[in-house]
Amino acid sequence: MKKYIDILKRNHLFSGVSEENIEAIFSCLSATFKEYKKGEYIFRQGEHIENICILLSGSVHIQSDDYWGNRSIVSEVTSGEMFGESYAVHGSSAVLNDAVATSDSTVAFLNVNRLMTVCSNSCVFHSTVIKNLLFSLTHKNRNLMQKLTHISKRTTREKLISYLSNQAKLTGSNSFSIPFNRQQLADFLSVDRSAMSNELSKMKTEGLLNFDKNNFTLL
Repeated sequence: MKKYIDILKRNHLFSGVSEENIEAIFSCLSATFKEYKKGEYIFRQGEHIENICILLSGSVHIQSDDYWGNRSIVSEVTSGEMFGESYAVHGSSAVLNDAVATSDSTVAFLNVNRLMTVCSNSCVFHSTVIKNLLFSLTHKNRNLMQKLTHISKRTTREKLISYLSNQAKLTGSNSFSIPFNRQQLADFLSVDRSAMSNELSKMKTEGLLNFDKNNFTLL
């Protein structure tokens, strides 16, 4: 637990909470830990979950496959981030997407229903964590709206420009790395991989950008 404190302090859920109280939260919410190998599923579409998931190490994709196996990546979860919180409250519907480890990962599970009830221990951090959870959900909604902005563009080039421009703004630099390989980027933007690779090559030839694997420079 202690070795993950620095990671957990970056999570929106624990904003304004001391290290000692973070440990107390894990005890109060009956936290458990589990390790996953690359390719293993944390949860699958159609399941019901009762825990907020926090990624302590590794990486996870939130994704969905249609009947024919076509994949769409909703988002990438990186170390220290939370996922599954939208479905964890008692009475919520089944999850709509899969959560799969894209590298060897460690996940913490926190019982959200204990968070939503009055704490018998009168924990001073209880209301702070509830408020932080609300802010986190708002942040997630903004990210989803940003993705909708990308994928609502009409052409593959427009989707690439929208996504890459946003990455440059987020990093504050025209040179940056993205968290996806080519297939994953195509799945995230809901485009054909070959068509996307073709478009990237054209944009490079036209002097709009340079790239090497997942490293990009906008010109």
